[in-house]
Amino acid sequence: MPSTAFDLGSKTLIERPYGDLLAPIAGIAMALAFAPFDQVYLAFVALAFIFASWEVLTPARAAFRGFLFGLGLFGFGVSWVFVSIRVYGGADLFSSVLITALFVMVWSLFPTVTGYLASKITRSSDRTSNSLIIPCLWILIEYLRGNWFLNGFPWLQIAYSQLNSPLSGYVPIIGVYGTGFIIVLATSLALQCRHNLSLTGINLAIIAALFAGGALLKRIEWTYPIGKPIQVSLLQGNIPQEQKWAPENRDATLRKYRLLTEQHWDSDIIVWPETSIPAYYSDVKESFLKPLEHEAIERNSDIIVSLPTQGDQPHIKYNSVLVLGKQRSIYHKNHLLPFGEYLPLQPLSGKILDFLNMRLGHFTPGGDDQTLPIAAGYPFAASICYEDAISNEARTKLPDAAFLVNVTNDAWFGQSIEPFQHMQIARMRALETGRYLLRATNTGVTAIVSPKGGIVKQAAPFETATIIGAITPLGGQTLYARLGDTPVILILFVLLILSLLTQIKFSRCIKEHKRNQYKQRKL
Repeated sequence: MPSTAFDLGSKTLIERPYGDLLAPIAGIAMALAFAPFDQVYLAFVALAFIFASWEVLTPARAAFRGFLFGLGLFGFGVSWVFVSIRVYGGADLFSSVLITALFVMVWSLFPTVTGYLASKITRSSDRTSNSLIIPCLWILIEYLRGNWFLNGFPWLQIAYSQLNSPLSGYVPIIGVYGTGFIIVLATSLALQCRHNLSLTGINLAIIAALFAGGALLKRIEWTYPIGKPIQVSLLQGNIPQEQKWAPENRDATLRKYRLLTEQHWDSDIIVWPETSIPAYYSDVKESFLKPLEHEAIERNSDIIVSLPTQGDQPHIKYNSVLVLGKQRSIYHKNHLLPFGEYLPLQPLSGKILDFLNMRLGHFTPGGDDQTLPIAAGYPFAASICYEDAISNEARTKLPDAAFLVNVTNDAWFGQSIEPFQHMQIARMRALETGRYLLRATNTGVTAIVSPKGGIVKQAAPFETATIIGAITPLGGQTLYARLGDTPVILILFVLLILSLLTQIKFSRCIKEHKRNQYKQRKL
């Protein structure tokens, strides 16, 4: 390896143990690339550090450095888990710290595995093919984290950090994982310039073309109007989580939302947040919902409310969205939150929570074959809280859905960074599908999002507020909405295999060259 300013003796700084101290700092730097900090350039700096580490460290040390990187990334980026468990989950301080630490360490295993494989494959190989291998590994493992393990945890995936950069122009075409690959590829190409100065001009030209291409793609209109603008009102009740489910507060909460609604009967659609009705459907059907629905019909308006409902059997419970109006319809949450709405890894997880004296919800998925709910005469794609983090949930409801509606209660995380991260993720769904998004939350962030992923209007968090605006029902599909993630993942897998075969051939050539040199010396 060529000498650099970071050389200390025969080893570079990045190879020495001092480099391990920088790994969690690099992880924190990557977390700062996401909302609410939005320091997008730090994503490239953090990736450059960890990729450079994996190229020169042994597999064991690369794995350890990946783990330290993950501790920084998730330890800072999802620190809000502690708030949820300690403040609103009722756990004691020791249990809260323990569960949060375990949570962070579990997700840190993914960069650990990435580091091990990256080092194993690339440490003594052709640097040119490395520029493809590490990006492919990063995104494929990110895909496993976001879609497979524990029902998926797509938080802090690299593409979300670039929502406000030119690279977001690729999202309607290749989605989060394809765009993420372009981000890590650009970083890898820049790093390659250290090893081969003759490729510097070519690599920089490719990077510039990637950014320019993204900027041009942002100008494309993927969808088209299919009706007149719809007047909407989004309600943010700002009910503190510790008061939300107290029986003595239920009537006051219902009155608050009823009064907010009555001020906006001129809207075609009025959206309430997740579980804005803190009672089961059967408990409020006659006393509250029927009179509200009758008035909505008289006023020619539709109200989208959210509440828990019960199925045909006592143990079946749903987290639901209900449309009250001329065309009553309902949607049951399908992609449930692990450890929040159901318990994976049973019976172990249940026994642990019983030991910690923590009680969590037990809900049933609504299923993939649900009919789309209808509001203002148009079918829409509904999502409840965590579902807006799963890109496939919205995509599969197109082209029928004319707009998106997400209802959320992020009060569980207090005044942490989570609501802003969640808003960033939700915006990506609007960009992927080319649809307006109506997002109503209990304490924030409530907003109307454009088909380009931009915020049209947003309420101040932790205030009682109403957003009033207009959206246009849209038809058509983005390329990503048609194809989904499968083509990108398959292409990346094939690229990885081809790169590995190139590495094997390169290694054989090196060995053959060394054998020939040895034979010549003996002669």
